[in-house]
Amino acid sequence: MENTENKTGSGNDTSGGRNKLLSQILKFGVVGGTAFLIDFAIYTISNKLLPFEKGYIIAGVLGFSISLIFNYLASMKFVFERREDTSRKKEFTIFLVLSLIGLVLNELFLMLYVEGMDKHVAWIHSIHSAIYGFLDSKGFKAVGSVEELVEFFAKIFATALVMVYNFISRKMTLEKKG
Repeated sequence: MENTENKTGSGNDTSGGRNKLLSQILKFGVVGGTAFLIDFAIYTISNKLLPFEKGYIIAGVLGFSISLIFNYLASMKFVFERREDTSRKKEFTIFLVLSLIGLVLNELFLMLYVEGMDKHVAWIHSIHSAIYGFLDSKGFKAVGSVEELVEFFAKIFATALVMVYNFISRKMTLEKKG
């Protein structure tokens, strides 16, 4: 099921090039979205199981690392056109280095957001109360704390920012130049 069409987003025709770039961004979104689901599931489960205060940091590293392997394989198969002058070992090393930079950004955003929410506790409590009040009114058992809600939003925020960085950095360094 490998995509054989030009994945670079380049082309002589301006609208054709734009369409190819949009197609590539959509594919990147699907691959990235799937990697995110893998990352988020592992993060959520690990965060519940790790028995210490800053467990969300290790949970973030675990989810990120496992989803990285999937992301590399799927990105290089479906999103980016491989450079012929780069060995797979070098390609993976570049992907890994870019991803480690993304991991540092991800963890930084997680910490800034989670730790920074102390200043906005009233706002978070309002959201928490509204969400869980609504769920209770519909007969669902509300489970979760304000801290879990903060960590949930932190992960969404961090992932969105790092996804933009990932696309741009990978496109610039890993993709065949058209």
